[in-house]
Amino acid sequence: MIESHFHHTKSVGQRDYTAGDDFYEALIDAHRDLSPEQSADLNARLILLLANHIGNVDILREALHLAKGSA
Repeated sequence: MIESHFHHTKSVGQRDYTAGDDFYEALIDAHRDLSPEQSADLNARLILLLANHIGNVDILREALHLAKGSA
């Protein structure tokens, strides 16, 4: 199981709600009304931006391994 690292900077009053839900909603909104090609381009840019933000090749390799294993 993958440990969640999502968090809010402020408390949320809903019990069955997680900070990961905020990201998921934003991700879905970003893809809304895009063509399949535009959506794939957005995913590619997002992956590269997040990889640059993480910056640790060992962590990125682990993420790739985990993502490939869950496919």
